[in-house]
Amino acid sequence: MPRKSRFVLLFLAALAAPFAAPLAAWSQAYPSRPVRVIVPFGPGAPDSVARIVGQQVAAQMGQSFVIDNRPGANGIIGNDMVAKASPDGYTLLITSVSFAVNPSIQKNLPHDSLRDFVPVSNIADQEAMILVVNPSLPAQSVQELIAYAKRPGSRMAFASIGIGNTTHLAGELFLKRAGFQATHIPYKGGGAAVAAVMSGEVQMMVVPTTQSINYIQAGKLRALAYTHPTRAALLPDVPTMKEAGVSGAEFQGGWFGMFAPAGAQAAIVSRLAAEIRAALTNPQVKERLAALGLRPIGSTPEEFRQYVESEIRHYAEIVRLTGIQPQ
Repeated sequence: MPRKSRFVLLFLAALAAPFAAPLAAWSQAYPSRPVRVIVPFGPGAPDSVARIVGQQVAAQMGQSFVIDNRPGANGIIGNDMVAKASPDGYTLLITSVSFAVNPSIQKNLPHDSLRDFVPVSNIADQEAMILVVNPSLPAQSVQELIAYAKRPGSRMAFASIGIGNTTHLAGELFLKRAGFQATHIPYKGGGAAVAAVMSGEVQMMVVPTTQSINYIQAGKLRALAYTHPTRAALLPDVPTMKEAGVSGAEFQGGWFGMFAPAGAQAAIVSRLAAEIRAALTNPQVKERLAALGLRPIGSTPEEFRQYVESEIRHYAEIVRLTGIQPQ
């Protein structure tokens, strides 16, 4: 390298050093007080993930991570609180794949899902969902369910966790592929939606494993099909949608990730992502996630940013295919 070029590089490094040192020290000192983690849903998978991983990250970082549930509007209320929060790393968001669905299903989002957030890490995902029905329904298989739904005078309804939620999209996709109609009944949270199926208030739901496996195993829900090309390890006797005679109804189970407000320091974001990756190697954390049918991910901020962008495009196509009209 020419002597002049080396001199320029050394000069620039000297100028940057006074600024880099305080930034590095600040990131190492973070967090110096409790961190608020907003979960924009009630009891259910995002809340479970936030509590399992948040507890371990708190232990690693030596500071409390306080879970603050702010349910409503398919996660939009809680999301918006984070979008408008100070980008100092003390207000974070752990949410579901609904984050990537909302831009296509909501006409007037109060924030921009890409511009107003910094993706931190994709924490965990689940490979697919399960079509469940109330056990009193005279349908032991998907084909019997279709035949029952097509009987004259039959009135069917399916539950979801809210308009535009992935449980809504998965339900509409199943109906389209199965060739019958059912009324969509949205509920405020996974617990309420699953309870509605168990009580017989609605007949069916396409639901994440995290919110249904315990009830299926207890006989309070009947599982008819799995929305993945291969069967679920937790439910090896439940056929895939294709095996059950309905092609084209495969549906991802969704993911659960952490975001920070736009403007958050890169050093803080990188440290949070690293702490999440470390937490996901903890045997107890892995065991608790596996019990919910979840797979640890722990992506970098850049990997997660690219994934979120692709997911927004993916769900826009599903909304178009199912014909769901933006609200």
